[in-house]
Amino acid sequence: MRDAALALAREHVDGGDFVRDLARRVAIRSESQEAASAPALHAYLADELVPSLAALGFTSKIHANPVPPFGPLLIAMRHEGDELPTVLMYGHGDVVRGQDKSWTKGAGPWQLRVDGDKLYGRGSADNKGQHSINIAALAQVLKARGGRLGFNATWLVETGEETGSPGLAEFCAAQRAELAADVLIASDGPRLHAGEPTVFLGSRGVANFDLSLNLREGAHHSGNWGGLLKNPGTVLANAIASMVDQRGRILVEALRPPPIPANVRAALAGLDPGGGPGDPAIDPDWGEPDLTPAERVFAWNTLDVLACRTGNPDFPINAIPPSAKANLHMRFVVGTDVARLRDHVLNHLADRGFGEVEVGAPIVMAATRLDPDNAWVRFALASIERSTGGKPVLLPNLGGSLPNDVFADILGLPTVWVPHSYPACSQHAPDEHLLLPVARQALELMTGLFWDLGDEALSLPRLPRPPRAGPA
Repeated sequence: MRDAALALAREHVDGGDFVRDLARRVAIRSESQEAASAPALHAYLADELVPSLAALGFTSKIHANPVPPFGPLLIAMRHEGDELPTVLMYGHGDVVRGQDKSWTKGAGPWQLRVDGDKLYGRGSADNKGQHSINIAALAQVLKARGGRLGFNATWLVETGEETGSPGLAEFCAAQRAELAADVLIASDGPRLHAGEPTVFLGSRGVANFDLSLNLREGAHHSGNWGGLLKNPGTVLANAIASMVDQRGRILVEALRPPPIPANVRAALAGLDPGGGPGDPAIDPDWGEPDLTPAERVFAWNTLDVLACRTGNPDFPINAIPPSAKANLHMRFVVGTDVARLRDHVLNHLADRGFGEVEVGAPIVMAATRLDPDNAWVRFALASIERSTGGKPVLLPNLGGSLPNDVFADILGLPTVWVPHSYPACSQHAPDEHLLLPVARQALELMTGLFWDLGDEALSLPRLPRPPRAGPA
């Protein structure tokens, strides 16, 4: 029976049904970064996902975003028994701007086009293709099991992820009872490499903050005043150099992470990020010494300068500028004291004679990481290996950031992410695409995972939760 379900998954791709479903979804211009796209965001939920999920026995409700004017959210529920575990699944129906005139492949952002082994279209990789795979996998299990999954399932789909998920945290806090579950199983982000099924258990956090130095009004002639007036660009450059050295090592002790846990280090052993088509060459002498490349990007903190400015670089004049500003960006792992980031930076700079530098309030997305030894992790890894015949890559957390803290911290769930794209998918860029062989394998392994969940439902860990209040 399991083999029959996997055969249905392969046929769903090979027969063209998956491409047809994804083509409808890509055609909806759900660009959350454009204010005029509000009707499209609602339509993606109401006209596309609600009927698609209703055909699988889900009852849906669309909710207004608690943070106006941002896009709505969908909760869809399928309940098969109080004794069964509940899986929360997540996706986002919004996409970044289409950048229509910049596409060189396919037929532009809003028409899915198959070209060899690539499916071109905006959202094909992020995230319409990924949640379409998971919806289709549920459908194959229902077909093979005669209309039952063997577990309860809830879908949460937002339409604002590409604008920072405004309202998601508030919504989940208010809807804890409706979203109560035993695990989150979701798909976003890339695999480590295209050919390697991957599981990650959280994400590095991110904190963006500004450094600025305003010393006087107006610029002053460098011949008359050079050597007499403090140069804010020079001062700010040295302030930054006191925080991160010439090879990217963080020098602010309070912003460095705790030691890498042994099971995290073990999970990353032997992994080599990069090396795929279109990937840049890794700089071997960049980053924290004595760490592997995988440990640097998945288990350590980085502090980067995103932009800096003093004077006018495009039209420089021979004058001492009055001010300087830099935008800094820290990716961080669990255990970093990010709550006091601003204080740590202020104290570090003051101790080194840079007390005049102002530090802006950081914008933070929290870091999360499920214990790699969690029972849900072991279950997912074993199921994927059974479907594919090879061990999947386990990343304790994604190197990038996504709103996993909402699920891990607010809803209190173990979180297991199974991504279906790959690093060179042109996510957020023109020519975004999903690899057809990856989609086929992903649909097969997700079908196997949901099949196994139905078989092992009663033996998997459960979380305490309040009584159900009925369908959302």
